[in-house]
Order: sequence, then structure tokens, then C-alpha cells
Amino acid sequence: MSRLVKKSPSLCTDLPLDNSDVCTKLRLLKELLKSSFGPSGRLKQVHNNIGGHVVTTSSSSVLLAALSSSQPLVNLIKTSILNHVSRFSDCGLFAALLCLSLIEEAKQSGLRRNVSIKVNKHLLGLCITHLQQEDCGCKVRLDFCSSQTLLTLARSVISSKPACVLTEAETCHMSKLAVQAFLLTVPCSSPGTVRLGRTVTVGVEGHPVMDSSVFPGLLLEVHDVFSLKMLNMHADPLRVVLFSASLAGDLSELGDGIIEVHTGVDTDSQILDQLLELCKRAVEDGVKLFVCQKVVHPVLQQYLRSCGVMVIERVGIALMEPLTLLTGAQPVASLHASVPAKAYGTVKDLSVKEFGSKTMLHLQPAAESATICTMVVCHRNETMLSELKAVCQQTEHVLRLTLREPSALLGGGCTETQLSAHIRQKSLNEAAESSSALGCSQSELLLGVDGFCRSLESVSAALQHDGEASLIDLTHAHHWTLPADVTSENMEDSLGLCGCGLVKTGPHMKWTHLNTRSPGFSPALTNRDGSVQPRVLDCFTAKLNALQVAVETANLVLDVRYVIQDTN
Repeated sequence: MSRLVKKSPSLCTDLPLDNSDVCTKLRLLKELLKSSFGPSGRLKQVHNNIGGHVVTTSSSSVLLAALSSSQPLVNLIKTSILNHVSRFSDCGLFAALLCLSLIEEAKQSGLRRNVSIKVNKHLLGLCITHLQQEDCGCKVRLDFCSSQTLLTLARSVISSKPACVLTEAETCHMSKLAVQAFLLTVPCSSPGTVRLGRTVTVGVEGHPVMDSSVFPGLLLEVHDVFSLKMLNMHADPLRVVLFSASLAGDLSELGDGIIEVHTGVDTDSQILDQLLELCKRAVEDGVKLFVCQKVVHPVLQQYLRSCGVMVIERVGIALMEPLTLLTGAQPVASLHASVPAKAYGTVKDLSVKEFGSKTMLHLQPAAESATICTMVVCHRNETMLSELKAVCQQTEHVLRLTLREPSALLGGGCTETQLSAHIRQKSLNEAAESSSALGCSQSELLLGVDGFCRSLESVSAALQHDGEASLIDLTHAHHWTLPADVTSENMEDSLGLCGCGLVKTGPHMKWTHLNTRSPGFSPALTNRDGSVQPRVLDCFTAKLNALQVAVETANLVLDVRYVIQDTN
């Protein structure tokens, strides 16, 4: 009989944000994420202390997933940010830094928690209203007649992940490939409901990044190279069959239930005979490409190849949907009957592509409406390749979001500084009305506004990692970077362009350091004549949601009165 241990009582923490240990962990999380932010962010290596894989990254989706904490508030913030990233693929570090800054500013301001929550919610509404206006100075409309803004957006996403270790030329090359892959998945003239296609990403280790390519259609890795030489790859069209059920001949693959076996009956032979009959029917129906998600019995493979049929096994569940979209075939999940005619699909052509040690079969769709492409991503080692593959998938998702809202926001910290200047001025002008509606004094409102704006500006300042100073101009409220070795006297000659690249320094411009007292002003709109385009853009949909997630998560943390932990 096992020894019984008395259950320990749960641990209850009252007012967790007043606990020094909790605050220290939140501060450490903020510093960790802050140092990873932006194109010049520092890489992080995360390793479990009991062994396992070493993760090297600066991406929020990888970094936060690899971190573990016993502190519930840290896990709450982490889960909230990861949920945002899983849906929008971008602006995870922005959301995390803004959330943690809002919590820190609310605690340092001395405001009552309920007042901070109400002010934050009010200011979030002002931000969203401003960003959704057509004449918003932070917003750039995307022109799908030109690929320039799409390339800028793709390049901004890829260049913000330094763990990819890309040169300028490699960044431009991968940006072009990402846009090309995105455009190949958008149907040109599809009647009725428009359905976007799929991009399948294949990684090849040990080759230069410039060898990366995009191919219309689908590339499947083939291990039996000998069978490729026996195949007539230019018959048009080629009939295809897909099996999602295993063809290994195991009893377990026949489904659930009771199986009655008579004495002396060889079940393996009977099952194999049934599978051979299935294959014979497929050959009689003119199948030339036989694809199985799982395993195909060696006897079946030998028979099919002797009949001139190409066999590909173990493709995995991830490729079944792209195969279905490309071929028009319906995956066969049952082995008890012959394959129905409507389950067959077709491909237009087959060819062989070689990338290093990988030999791939290139399937091109027979239907012009099929929008499937494959991006082959190459890099020098496994760590860089893993990060680059993840970034390419995130970039594709960000580009897809532009179809929902064809807009982008100025990058390089300029959206945050413009929002900060707009909120300060608007709140100052409407202080009496807003404080009355929120049920607080004007001084409390302006204190909350100052903390909110300081949090926005601190995110812009987090882009600097080499001792540079962050400035804001007092005309357009854009973000500027002052190198560490430049004095104030030579400031104008050293600033050049703002963070997003839209505003150039002028003789009558004035600047001030971020998070310092400055006279309130309404940001002037920049001249959008088309001659100057921004160099850095952020996804509008992703950043708008990140802003909401950051403020709502911060308010949730500020509202926590007790934390109860089961220590058993």
C-alpha cells in the first residue's frame, strides 16, 4: 500500500503587483524581450537545464514558447501574446513590450488601479479611432497594382528577425520570393467565392540563401531515385490517386471492431491479396502517380512500379491538403472497396528538381485555378534555416492579411511616436469632458495619459541597442535615431531620414528626446506625392490587434486581486 501524503494548502498571493518577486520577474521579462526587439535586436539562446535542444532566436513566437515560468502573471502575459501571434504572425514583441510598460507605468504613477484601467481603455479607443481614419498620418494605403509596398512590407518583417543572419542582398531576395509566393496563391479569375491557395515551405540545409526559389505547383521529396528513370514524366494529364489510410497490410489499419479469424487462415496474405486487388484496379484505371500519406507495403510498391506507376509514400498529413487542392483528388481512407472514379485526380506534368542531397518530384497542376506553390528555403546551417523558414511563413501570413485590410502602418517606431503625440494633444484639449465621463479628476486623467504615452514611446526607444538616442521631431512626430558618437551641434547632419524613411531632416526642424517634457502639438501630415516611399512598414491588421491585446492584457493584470496556486 502506498504512503498517503496530506495535501498541502493552496498558496494565495494578495495584490501580486505589490510583491517584489513578481515585479522583478516582470521586469526581467521586459528586459529580455526589449533586447530582442527590432532589426538590431540581440539573439537569445534558450536551453532547458535538464538537457534538450538549444533554441537560438529573437522571434516572439519561438522565444516565448521556449520560456517557462512558475509565476502565473508571467504565464498569463505569455499566453496572451502567443495567442495573438498564432492568429496574426507579427507584432508579438511590440504587444509584449507595450503590455509590460503599461503595467510598470501604472505602478510607478501611484494611480488607483481602477483609474489606470479606465484611462487605458479610454485611450485605446482614441488610438483605434485615429488609426482607422482615412487621413491618419500613420497609415499607408497599399496599391496592389504595384509590388513596391508589398516588397517593403515583406522586407520589414524579414529584416526584423536578426537570427536569420541575412545580408542586404539576401534579405531583398527572400522578400521578392515571399511576395512571389503570395501572389501565386491568389486566384486571378475564380468565379464565386474566392479561396486562397497554399504555400508549402521546404527547407534545404547547407546551401546559400540565394539558391532559395519559388515553384508553381508542389515539390515532394522522393527517396527512390531509380524509379524516376523508369517513369514517362511528360504524359498529359497524369491520373493520381491519394491514400490517407496505411497500405502496410497491418490488421490495425482495418478499423475498430472484432475480427474473426478461422483456424489455419493466413491473415497477412489475405490482407495483402486485398491490397493487390486495389492496386490492380488503380492500374486498370490508368493511375500513373500513387501517393500515400503513410506506408505502402514493399510488395505493392514492386507491383506498381513494374506497371510503370510512380509510388510516393510517407508524405505526412501536412501535405495531404495541398495535394488535394493541386490534384483535385479525394483522399481514400477505406480499404474495403475499390477506388471510386470521382476520387481520382490529375497533374499536368512531372519533373525532377535537385537541391543538394534532396531529390524532389515537381507536380504541376492540371487546372489553371489551382493556386499551390512551393518555396524552397536554403540556408547555411540548421539553426538559421529553422528561423528563416518560420519567418517566411510569417511573412506570407502578413501579406495575406493585407487582402482583408489593404493598408500598412509606418514602421521604425514612427507610428508609436505619432500616436503618442496625437493622444497627448487630444487628451489635453478634451481633459474636462473625458475626466467627467471616466469619473476621475483631470490630474488623474493626465497622469494616466502620460503613462500611456510614455509606454508607446518606450517601445520606439527599444529599437536602439548600441547606445543611440531616440528623438521625436516637433513637426510630424516621427521617430529619429541619433548615433551615440554624435553631439547635439552636429545633429542635423547625422539624422538623415526618420525611422520609417518618409521624412527627411530639414533646416527648421526641431527635435526632443523621447520620454522628456515637450510642448503639446498636433502632428502635421507628411506630403504624400508618391516621390518618397516609406522604407519600413508594419502590418496594419496585426499591429491594431497587438495594440488591443497589449492594453487589454495589461488591464487584466492590473485588475488581479489574488493569485491562488495549487502547490501539490
